[in-house]
Amino acid sequence: MTQKTILNDTHRAMGAKMVDFGGWDMPIHYGSQIEEHHQVRRDAGMFDVSHMTVVDLRGARTREFLRQLVANSVDKLQKPGKALYTAMLNPQGGVIDDLIIYFMSEDWFRLVVNAATRDKDIAWITAQARGFDVEVKERPEFGMVAVQGPTARAKVIDLLREEDRAPVSKLVRFSAREARTVDGIDVFVARTGYTGEDGFEIIVPEDRTVAFWNALHAGGVAPAGLGARDTLRLEAGMNLYGQDMDDSVSPYEAALGWTVVLDEGRDFTGRSVIEPQAKSAPRQMIGLVMDEKGVLRHGQRVITANGDGEILSGTFSPTIGKAIAFARVPAGEPGDVRVDIRGKEVPVRVVKFPFVRDGKIQDGI
Repeated sequence: MTQKTILNDTHRAMGAKMVDFGGWDMPIHYGSQIEEHHQVRRDAGMFDVSHMTVVDLRGARTREFLRQLVANSVDKLQKPGKALYTAMLNPQGGVIDDLIIYFMSEDWFRLVVNAATRDKDIAWITAQARGFDVEVKERPEFGMVAVQGPTARAKVIDLLREEDRAPVSKLVRFSAREARTVDGIDVFVARTGYTGEDGFEIIVPEDRTVAFWNALHAGGVAPAGLGARDTLRLEAGMNLYGQDMDDSVSPYEAALGWTVVLDEGRDFTGRSVIEPQAKSAPRQMIGLVMDEKGVLRHGQRVITANGDGEILSGTFSPTIGKAIAFARVPAGEPGDVRVDIRGKEVPVRVVKFPFVRDGKIQDGI
């Protein structure tokens, strides 16, 4: 049965085209995916991300548990409100999910995990937590809205009560705090996002999410759907779980080596398998730009000097005006790279990603 967020009726009233996304009925766009993409790059847009799952971990040994559970080091989190992006691995070193961890207090950490992986994530986390006497509590009573773009932070702060505006405006990237709107809505505001633009992801009580969304809209924030979210995150060089990585892919094969901390004395799940890959992984993820007309799509064959790979995420980039993609290919210098598009081998350029950062096309793209 298809699930719906609390904003489902609101999306439909705004004219959204709805699609099935991992079992959720979600807006793909509200009329023009490209216009929504440019709105986020140039001003501010808001996304319904209430399908994502909030999980609170509580217990005296929660930090110890997280040291084992994830590949990044939670010891970086020393100040309440600080956040950490990380991968949770299986014993074979594959990525069960990528997630964000918020440090609330020594006996309380908050996770935000992907919607499509909810069931397996909670089952895995719960099973692993038993040995540490950590309580795992899903929080379905929350909605979540992402507000992204160069004016996004200012427009969210305008909705907050006076005493919360300065503290929220001082939040650095990957940090969060609780606040209250002028309408009396308690919110958890995190300076994180999935677009390459600045902004906030805001956790809201589910029964107040529609009111919060409408207040943002009245304040000049335009709604944006999953289509724009996908083109924005790919331009920003951000992975999509299930397409760019999964249980069979290690962080080093997904260009997420920067999220792995091989600190001395910490034996996180999957470490023994992936540690040798810190020097040399069998596969690598690369960025591609195609100067010819056409679109790069998931599953297309990629031909390199070291053998074949495939396109992972591929799309037309509204900001760049060309097709861009992630590809997973054999390790080593790829040489001249071509993509098989309906039997024709089309040349592409290998580039460093992100393709776009803070609204600007990166050098060499």
